[in-house]
Amino acid sequence: MSTVLISGASIAGPALAFWLRRRGVEVTVVEKSHTLRGGGYPVDVRGTALSVVERMGLLPRLREAHVDTRRITFLDADGSEAASLRPEVLIGGDGSDLEVRRGDLAEILHETTRDDVEYLFDDTVVAMSDGPGGVDVTFRSGLQRTYDHVIGADGLHSTVRELTFGPEEQFHRYLGYCFAGFTMPNHLGLDHEALLWNEPGRAAALYAVGSGENVHGFLSFTRDEAPFGAFRDPEAQRDLVASVFADDGWEVPRLVEALRAADDLFFDTVSQIRMPRWSSGRVALVGDAAYAPSFLTGQGSSLALVGAYVLAGHLTSAPEQAFEAYERSTRPFVEANQGLVEKGNAELFPATAEALAARNAALRARTTMPAEASRPEHSAMTLPDFG
Repeated sequence: MSTVLISGASIAGPALAFWLRRRGVEVTVVEKSHTLRGGGYPVDVRGTALSVVERMGLLPRLREAHVDTRRITFLDADGSEAASLRPEVLIGGDGSDLEVRRGDLAEILHETTRDDVEYLFDDTVVAMSDGPGGVDVTFRSGLQRTYDHVIGADGLHSTVRELTFGPEEQFHRYLGYCFAGFTMPNHLGLDHEALLWNEPGRAAALYAVGSGENVHGFLSFTRDEAPFGAFRDPEAQRDLVASVFADDGWEVPRLVEALRAADDLFFDTVSQIRMPRWSSGRVALVGDAAYAPSFLTGQGSSLALVGAYVLAGHLTSAPEQAFEAYERSTRPFVEANQGLVEKGNAELFPATAEALAARNAALRARTTMPAEASRPEHSAMTLPDFG
């Protein structure tokens, strides 16, 4: 029986494990966190990815977990309303798209695979040697094993990618924004809605996925260079964000206070990963580790689900040519979705006063318009049938 090690237990990793195990592969998933990270900000499953979860038999469960955001309200610097829209007017779609908490999607994938996939939590890969007999892997815990293939599904700052291809900076395409997300009390009593406050180059949001006692807080800002030195330093992240928003009004001081106290802070840059190839020898990458599109596209989870399906199909159908076939069939879809956003042009986060005024005027004009059709890029790939 073929053996595969997958690094990362968020979305791409368990989805890949599902398809590999279904086709008779012995799978181990290693995750550096001590457990699954629950809750989290909502992610979208749309277009071609809906066909993947339908083939997995998970579409009913994801529909049950659907967040159903009913309204997004945009605010001026003083907190007054600039525009208020239904989400489908803003992002388009025919109503079939799903929005679920990232942690809920990860939990559903884990529950579906945990009985016949080995999960190693609180561990990670620290060394690999790719040879004719397989990939010799050393884990942080001291465990040593050999696998037929190793797949990096470990996100934007992938360890497997760095061990195989070198430093992240050569593949990291920074789009000019940083952001911090965290949970905080729902002191405004929000219910299935989001508030987005803007100043030029800065944004603050409160996102209520229901009517509960907590909401997702979000702070984003423009910055010329990516703060690579802060990626593994939570206190440096808190200091950087707090300094950017130090003089702002509305609810921003309360968000900064919550940021300081949060035990679930997630800080990162708005970036893409663009690589000339996604594999080397017996090692390959999938999802954000290979082709993060940035959250501004709303396509990260969908690309991960589609990539996992395609990679597993080729790896179990024709292993010798699997990685080449996976990349050949998936790269056009990936590049089309990565092309949905360019540096500094995010509609939600205007960088200048002129861009902010133009954005708000465009939003007000759309409040009376019907929803636009789904973007063709979301469905720009027909899934191959691997039997």
